[in-house]
Amino acid sequence: MLIKEEEKSKKIPQFRKLTMSTQRLRDEDYRDYSSTDASPEESPSEGLNNFSSSGSYMRFGESNSTTWFQTLIHLLKSNIGTGLLGLPLAVKNAGILMGPLSLLVIGLVAVHCMSILVKCAHRFCYRLNKPFVDYGDTVMYGLEASPVSWLRNHAHWGRHIVDFFLIVTQLGFCCIYFVFLADNFKQVIEMANGTTSNCHNNETVILTPTMDSRLYMLTFLPFMVLLVFVRNLRALSIFSLLANITMAVSLVMIYQFTVQNIPDPSHLPLVASWKTYPLFFGTAIFAFEGIGMVLPLENKMKDPKKFSLILYVGMTIVTALYISLGILGYLQFGANIQGSITLNLPNCWLYQSVKLLYSVGIFFTYALQFYVPAEIIIPFFVARGPEHCELVIDLSVRTVLVCLTCILAILIPRLDLVISLVGSVSSSALALIIPPLLEITTYYSEGMSPITIVKDALISILGFMGFVVGTCLTLYELVQPSSAPIIINSTSAFV
Repeated sequence: MLIKEEEKSKKIPQFRKLTMSTQRLRDEDYRDYSSTDASPEESPSEGLNNFSSSGSYMRFGESNSTTWFQTLIHLLKSNIGTGLLGLPLAVKNAGILMGPLSLLVIGLVAVHCMSILVKCAHRFCYRLNKPFVDYGDTVMYGLEASPVSWLRNHAHWGRHIVDFFLIVTQLGFCCIYFVFLADNFKQVIEMANGTTSNCHNNETVILTPTMDSRLYMLTFLPFMVLLVFVRNLRALSIFSLLANITMAVSLVMIYQFTVQNIPDPSHLPLVASWKTYPLFFGTAIFAFEGIGMVLPLENKMKDPKKFSLILYVGMTIVTALYISLGILGYLQFGANIQGSITLNLPNCWLYQSVKLLYSVGIFFTYALQFYVPAEIIIPFFVARGPEHCELVIDLSVRTVLVCLTCILAILIPRLDLVISLVGSVSSSALALIIPPLLEITTYYSEGMSPITIVKDALISILGFMGFVVGTCLTLYELVQPSSAPIIINSTSAFV
């Protein structure tokens, strides 16, 4: 008996560490920064004080609840990121007519899936008397409500699946940031000798070859490692604000240029080849993958009943921005459009500064996107190591994860293909495949109309087809590229 008691006492600290880490994750991480380019503004220790003792969000009456306008700003901020810059190339892959129409359809379906997730979460909150459930909990409870016994017995895998795709999505963002930073800095440095103050003349520019973009990624690696060593997100709040400001200013300048002197679009195809359409799908769904923050934002509102209206208004603005920049960017640069529209900007100091400003914002956003997968993965290793080595294990795992994202970026150095691959693999699952199936498992036992079942099945099938075809085509393009990556700037002729 004494031996058993001693063994139990030895296991308790590790169990407590794992439980506390898991509780911290559930309480805090599924928040504003659980999706595209969102930025938390309070520290983890402060965040824990805002919750009930049961470890759940309070749905009403929080002292730091957000107004409808603050919620709208957070919604816009979480959806407008690097995916927006790749949409002109996405429109090229679909066609000047098919691209915008497809963006509109994907936007409508994505918003509908967000509303499905909110509705199912409300159902389980009322049914289980819980103040808040996150995405993973909602899927788990949905499987428990399924009429299929096998799904009920394996309901806990619902949370694991959501966590897995969330990790893939967030680390995929980090890979994209490495490629984005390398491409933009490489272009600015190589064009430095020919950069002028005239942003309108089409001049000949002699490139100064520097080094391969992969070497730029390795150059950024130690700085990224040091950045993610800052574990208190409160310390990053000022950098988050700086990132938001620089990216907003850069976006205004990009729009300002794309609306000027638009060439004749008659030579642009209305519908592109079907072979490139899956690449469009991956990029588009990557841009619309903001479903991870829907529930946290709804929960933090002073009046959650207004969230549905805020969701539709905010996503209408987002969809309008996506379609407009996709069309304008493709019209302005035509077949020369690159993986990020910043790479097509003129070779003058004004627009070179835009590239640098956006790159600064992306650099600091890396730590915010990295936070979610780190808080899911790190507790697993910390709980299995000695307590006095907790900090060493924590920093070591962070270093390994950053190196992993850098290695993946080096293996896939084409920005357009990285975006399409991340969108096809993980964003399609979180945004299109899971929510409709969740609605079926949640409400099937209560009675659903056949039309609703068919609708949900079609959406999930659409997402699954995009997942399979988009992933396969992107991987094929990586192995056997149909054409060399575009390296010219449409506003300049390089010798």
